[in-house]
Amino acid sequence: MAFDYGTKRIGIAVTDPLKIIATGLDTIHPKDIIEFLKKYFQTEQVERFIVGEPKQMDNTPSQSAIHVKGFVNLLKKTFPDIPVEMLDERFTSKMASATIAQSGMGKKARQNKELVDNISAVILLQSWMEGLNR
Repeated sequence: MAFDYGTKRIGIAVTDPLKIIATGLDTIHPKDIIEFLKKYFQTEQVERFIVGEPKQMDNTPSQSAIHVKGFVNLLKKTFPDIPVEMLDERFTSKMASATIAQSGMGKKARQNKELVDNISAVILLQSWMEGLNR
């Protein structure tokens, strides 16, 4: 399960048990994420969490890194049996917008921040899975 964390929305993506394809699951407000995950875990298993790590071009943490760190700590505290991995999330939003544009959706869809966050989480998870196959 991957997360594109934001202070207004968290994009969530999941993969199949064979780790072949990443799929957008939902976009959730940060205050609702733990309740959402508890409900999700009643029917699904999650092997690990992949969280986008916000970095600037010079590889230093971005301004939102403090919020992501708090989110990671909350995940570790609430779900101690599920490992958490950080993955560089630079360019995922731009890639998500480009993906939406290439899909033929209009400008309005590219401006839909929930959709962008969801696809960003998919890109994060797909990148992590590609790293497994190298």
